[in-house]
Amino acid sequence: MTEQLTICAVTTGRGGGAVSMIRLSGDQSISITDSIFQSPKANKKLSEQKANTLHFGRIVNAGTVLDEVVVSLYRAPHSYTGEDVIEITCHGSVYVQQQLLQLLIRKGARYAKPGEFTQRAFMNGKMDLSQAEAVADLVASSSGAAHKVAMNQMRGGFSDELMKLREQLLNFTSMVELELDFSEEDVEFADRKQLYDLASNVEKTINGLANSFQLGNVIKNGIPVAIIGETNVGKSTLLNTLLNEEKAIVSEIEGTTRDVIEDVMNIDGIAFRFIDTAGIRDTTDKIETLGIERTFRKIEQADIVLLLVDLTRDYSQGLENLKLIRQKIKNQKLIIVGNKTDQKTDEEVELFRQQFKPGERESLLCISAKGKQHIDELKDLLTDTINLSSVDNNEVIITNVRHYEALNSALEAIHRVLEGLDAHISGDFLSQDIRECIHYLGEITGQITNDEILGNIFSHFCIGK
Repeated sequence: MTEQLTICAVTTGRGGGAVSMIRLSGDQSISITDSIFQSPKANKKLSEQKANTLHFGRIVNAGTVLDEVVVSLYRAPHSYTGEDVIEITCHGSVYVQQQLLQLLIRKGARYAKPGEFTQRAFMNGKMDLSQAEAVADLVASSSGAAHKVAMNQMRGGFSDELMKLREQLLNFTSMVELELDFSEEDVEFADRKQLYDLASNVEKTINGLANSFQLGNVIKNGIPVAIIGETNVGKSTLLNTLLNEEKAIVSEIEGTTRDVIEDVMNIDGIAFRFIDTAGIRDTTDKIETLGIERTFRKIEQADIVLLLVDLTRDYSQGLENLKLIRQKIKNQKLIIVGNKTDQKTDEEVELFRQQFKPGERESLLCISAKGKQHIDELKDLLTDTINLSSVDNNEVIITNVRHYEALNSALEAIHRVLEGLDAHISGDFLSQDIRECIHYLGEITGQITNDEILGNIFSHFCIGK
């Protein structure tokens, strides 16, 4: 990597706190810090100290002590970025942070761009591009499942899979291309049966990775759960009970919820995005009508639909809503929820169960949202809809749209290879399709990339990472 200016940034969260950390990376990191750092030991210079050591001292500016700090010293190439790195742990005062940053910049550093530390780590070969993207996913992870998937990818689980595929394909395409140099002799260096078996294995692996994106996407972004039903059946009460806070307004007046209300809750390591929708009914109110239209859109966007039915009412409208929702949903999971069991007898609850029999991919449960009865059973039903066995087994799961698109392009290329082998096409056409597959796999890990892609990826990182 060509020589670059030393960069600096606060790596801890915004605002004040007990402590904060400021990171520097680059050739001048140690010398810049030396110019403002004073150790209790006279004449102690950081430039003379061993790597991977901690040093207590003071930051001094023009004879004035700014703060007492601990300095962590790392030397290239054994650091996060692969460059000389200094991490200054200071007190968490926003004023101290800003004064220290300004001092470092005056001494020759510059303020880091979003994701620039991780970008340097990638450029210096400390990690590939998919691992770098996993760093951002790890920082943003809000559930146990998302954390586990990001950690697996950051450790290179995904990269290892792709490396093996690329290496095998490169070996074969080299043999195929070697045949072209001996085309007049009609020599075959690459065994077509072995190539077909390899291509079939590559197709199976890529297809499995691409298919994992559906699970990876919900793990990363949360599982949308739409709460649907008539007005005043307890949708907002259920949302508040699930979240354990007064998120939505609850009133006896019908049509209180006129817009979509969303919030996220973590259940057993999975993030669920609960969506409280406007009650379904005939109305002349224009605002409420818009809210009901949004309700139907949310049904299509949700992965799970909770149809709430009031057990104390006539069931005719609830049954109509069930029929309507069954027409609108495709692969979503439907949970029929009878509410207000605390106001009904066991015989009346059983009558409800008989009239609202669940079909395939459907479940039925009776609860009391206000009385918080059987809420744990509802949470169990929600988590049962997601198969996390692949997460628990540390299988590679795709969570990134860029990776998913590249895998689909690689899959199309390997399909053409298999079709070409069946049709006995010439080696030059086979080689072209194999190399296209290799190209898209290389795009994921960053072996094939460009500045525009890198700029787009790292611009979404937080500053300091």
